[in-house]
Amino acid sequence: MKIHIKGGRLLDPVAGSASQTDLYIAHGKIVARGDAPADFTVERTIDAAGLSVAPGLVDVCARLREPGNEHRATLHSEMAAAAAGGITSVVCPPDTDPPLDEPGLIDMLQFRARKLNGPRIYPLGALTVGLGGRVITEMVQLRDSGCVGFSQADQPLTDSKSLLRAMQYAKTHGFTVWLRPMDAALSADGVAASGAFASRLGLSGVPVAAETIALHTIFELMRTTGVSVHLSHVSSAAGIALVREAKAEGLPVTCDVTANHVHLCDVDIGYFDAQYRLDPPLRQVRDRDAIRDGLADGTIDVVCSDHTPLDDDHKLLPFAEASPGATGVELLLSLIVKWAQEAKLPLERALKPVTINAARLIGLAENACSVGGRADLCIFDPSAYWHVEPSRLVSQGHNTPFAGYELPGRVVATLVDGRIAYERT
Repeated sequence: MKIHIKGGRLLDPVAGSASQTDLYIAHGKIVARGDAPADFTVERTIDAAGLSVAPGLVDVCARLREPGNEHRATLHSEMAAAAAGGITSVVCPPDTDPPLDEPGLIDMLQFRARKLNGPRIYPLGALTVGLGGRVITEMVQLRDSGCVGFSQADQPLTDSKSLLRAMQYAKTHGFTVWLRPMDAALSADGVAASGAFASRLGLSGVPVAAETIALHTIFELMRTTGVSVHLSHVSSAAGIALVREAKAEGLPVTCDVTANHVHLCDVDIGYFDAQYRLDPPLRQVRDRDAIRDGLADGTIDVVCSDHTPLDDDHKLLPFAEASPGATGVELLLSLIVKWAQEAKLPLERALKPVTINAARLIGLAENACSVGGRADLCIFDPSAYWHVEPSRLVSQGHNTPFAGYELPGRVVATLVDGRIAYERT
């Protein structure tokens, strides 16, 4: 379909600029900016006057619940939810049931996703068989099936020797290892961040040392092997300081934080509200502020949704018994816009962690909405506020700590390869 996006404010995170211009799309590509090509016949016009047009979001952590957890959500529901959130590419972790440790599972997942004609899926392969932490998977075969990296998801590697061998294997083939920095022994049985607030509530804590000790181990093994590592869900001020030092040293490391941790802290738990039970747990205000500082100075590369849809049976429980996680794909853009407003950043800069930085991480070409580029676009109204009502979310999971919030940034349309994957009616 030949589409004319008319009168929008085009945000270019690559150049860090914004300008009012028209876009013309044909055969899944942007074929012109400003004036239409001579032979262009418009089949559909999208009036973007007063709206922002940006590269489609890339979410580097969203659990789509297939295979194995269809009772919580389905690929169909979560891909539709991602499109409704302006997301055009989704990275899914390997903690499905069974885990993504065989090429056949990767092939099946991608085949199902292609039939849905929604956002693209980029799977992470399991680093070890069954995520058991012992036997390394056949990473080359998984890469050939489409995996963009290798991860244990939230399952720890229980000994450094296994991690060293996995890193050596990955380095040999030029793969990136994605790791959650969390010491298994120190984080075991913890449900909240260690500190005065958790103590007053009588909740078992996860100390900052669980993150920093794991980071020290990862960085030492990086020095030994030279492998590239992406750190998932860094949550503490001390952890961010270590990442900053590692980058200054020249280690090939990137990191992400969740959108939840950009805005929330431990006191938001209130009186044991299980919607705020997250993994990693919400930490103190100083940790949240350090996350915001790390985003502003570039220490933190990417913001993800950490989308984890859960059913009521796993969330409507006492805090310590509830499953951690929150639905997030429909809120990711709005939470970035909210952060941009509070940090007084231009949107074209604030979008970098969820567009070009995230795309670089998984080897995608930078989407600068330039002529010849793929027409993966998010059209949204940055000044429109919407009320977060869990029951009205597209995702099958209605678990969110932002229920009742008024959030800025309303998605109007999402285009994937020049197709309209979502349009608000």
